[in-house]
Amino acid sequence: MFIDLHMHEMRYSKDSFLKLEEMVVIAKEKGLDAICITDHDSMGLKKFAQEYSKLVDFPIFVGIEFYSLQGDIIAFGIEEYPDHRVSAQEFIDYVKERGGVCYSAHPFRNNRRGLEGHLNEVTGLDGIEVLNGSTKTDACRTAAEYAKKLGLIPVGASDCHVPEKVGICATYFPQDIRTPDDLVKAFQEGGMLPAYYLDGAYHTLDMDAFLAGEMTVDPASM
Repeated sequence: MFIDLHMHEMRYSKDSFLKLEEMVVIAKEKGLDAICITDHDSMGLKKFAQEYSKLVDFPIFVGIEFYSLQGDIIAFGIEEYPDHRVSAQEFIDYVKERGGVCYSAHPFRNNRRGLEGHLNEVTGLDGIEVLNGSTKTDACRTAAEYAKKLGLIPVGASDCHVPEKVGICATYFPQDIRTPDDLVKAFQEGGMLPAYYLDGAYHTLDMDAFLAGEMTVDPASM
């Protein structure tokens, strides 16, 4: 399955120009098998997303992009979240204590919202966003280097706020993901790969070739 793990919907992400209904239409057109809404410091869309998912028979999962004191972290499998900014390690511990999973979002994008070198300090992350729809090649490659060095799952996601970015990057899952529990379990099992949309189809990233500089993927220009 191909799933976009990091997307913003306008009702709770004020910098987004996307409504869930439009996101689902575009996702289906591109061949995504599910989408994840990860609004900024909010899970307010959860009830509506669950109801709409049943209505359109398309998996929609709601997580959160939490702005920790060191940078953004995507989390799934939790019902609540801290009501104020806490350190990256505190948030990771919070998620893990509740049976959830989390990964570092765009750690090296030039917006000062990524964990960057703090990746060397924190423990408990499940993955690192290697392909992000608004991040240039060099920053993506640095994220891939850290994923390999730290033994974390490399994932891809669009981080979309506008229609043209929906599904531009995604993650390939070898498992069938139908429920939020399936999503959490998949992160615990691993085996996922970053993917990008090109010429009407999804392609998994050849991590070795990408790390060696033998292939270039520039999500920011897609």
